Order: sequence, then C-alpha cells, then structure tokens
Amino acid sequence: MNRSSRCAVLAAICLFSTCCSTGPTPPKPGTPAFYWNAAKTAYAAGDYQKTSENLENVARTENEYTNRALAWNLVLMSGLVNGNMRIADSFEYGGKANRANPTPFRRQMTTYRTYAAQTAPHFAEAFAAFMKGNKDPKVTLDFAFPAGNANPPTDLDKVAKGELLPDAAMEDASRLAVSSAVVRAACAAAGAPEDKAKAEAVFARQPAEVPRETFLLAMANALYDQSQLYSREKLDQPPRMQVFISQAQDTLKQLPESKDTKALAEKIQKALKPEKSRK
Repeated sequence: MNRSSRCAVLAAICLFSTCCSTGPTPPKPGTPAFYWNAAKTAYAAGDYQKTSENLENVARTENEYTNRALAWNLVLMSGLVNGNMRIADSFEYGGKANRANPTPFRRQMTTYRTYAAQTAPHFAEAFAAFMKGNKDPKVTLDFAFPAGNANPPTDLDKVAKGELLPDAAMEDASRLAVSSAVVRAACAAAGAPEDKAKAEAVFARQPAEVPRETFLLAMANALYDQSQLYSREKLDQPPRMQVFISQAQDTLKQLPESKDTKALAEKIQKALKPEKSRK
C-alpha cells in the first residue's frame, strides 16, 4: 500500500471513529444526573444500600431529580430499616429459645439493630426535607417495582427458634429479608400494603404517581415502626423514639381521618403509655 492509500485509509478510520462517538454525552461525575443514573444502576443490581447512598447525593441540592430522589429513597430506607429490625428480632427470639448458647444470638441482634439505627436518622431527615420541599397533590415514584417476595425468608423462623445458620445461609437470609421489606415498603407507598399484585399494577405505569395522602400514610406508618427501634425493649433511647413519634403524629394531622389513620393513632398512643409511666 502506497503512502496516499495509507493516508486515505487512516482518514476513513478517523471519520468512522468520530461518527461512532457522536452519542449523548454521559453526565459529569458529581452532578445530580450522574448520581441519579448511578442509583438506577445500583437498583437494577439489587444493591439497595448503594442506591440509597446515590439518592442521598442527588437530594443534597435542589435540582430536577430532588423530589423523585427523596420519594424513592424514603421507600428504600423504610425497607432497609424494617428489614434489619426484623432480622434483629429473629435473633432476639432465638437467644431466648437457645438458652444453652444465647450469646451469638445477642451479638447478632445488636449488630442488626445497629444497622437499622444507622439508617433510621437518615430516613427522618429525608422525610423532613420531602415535607418541606414537596407540596404536590401526587407523589412520583420514578422507579421500577422492586424484585423479590413480600414474605420474609423462612430461614429467619429457624433463627427465631434458636438455630444458628451457616454464614452463607445467613447472608442469603439477610439479603432476602431486606429485599422483602423493600417490597412491602413499595406496596405501602402505592397504597396496597397487603396486595403485591395491586402495587405492581400501580408501578407498571412508569413513572408511577400516587395521591399525596396515600404516600404520607405509608411514611407515617414507617415512622411509627422505626420509633419502636428506640423503645425500652430494644435500644432504649426515649428521646429518639419521641422524634419519630412526633413526626408520625404531625403527618397524621395532615391526613383526612380514616380507619387507617385511626388505627395508627391508636398504636402511637399505646406505645407512648409505657414511656409516660417512666417520667
């Protein structure tokens, strides 16, 4: 090949490369769009903790994704906290059942309650930011319905009966417990806490939208559930428990009275009685 031919080939290659590279420019690292895309990637991989971290980065500033990121992260964090609380409770029951060797159960109970306690304050902060910045009559749930089963893994029943699982089995059980809690949180956010099929139908219309009252009721219930992490029987931190209870009560005041709001109000009052007796 002579020099002129080589130059022609090189020019053609350069032109082809230029044409192939003319696609949409990816978001710059550190921007809200970058973290939003990273959240979607992590979510598709089932990494809910990483998804939550990316959504927190999105919501640090006011941008086009902020409200959607806060709503999505509230659902995720609700599941993360509830799932770890469920695992911790299983170990608590297991320690009582296995009187010959309760120490490993108590150690794991403490570990998983610590995991829950690390996420719960972020949930409370995110909910306060959501209430301050989002007054829309409908809440956008701009994410696919989470994969998994709504029922906790049966291996947790074994733990609750005093059986210690092998490390690999326990790792799977923990992952499935959190996954099922995220599914239940998504169902509640969609207004179908006991009906996965109905919730999936809501999420099928992407981006999904639910009435604000529906979403707030789900969050009020989540706040109450998380308040119990700090009850006398668990972490025994009354001031923190009161923070979550107060948020739940303030949220209920913004909702029309219904059977569901009355039921939650009754649970809150019942939970507060032991705390009042301590003062």
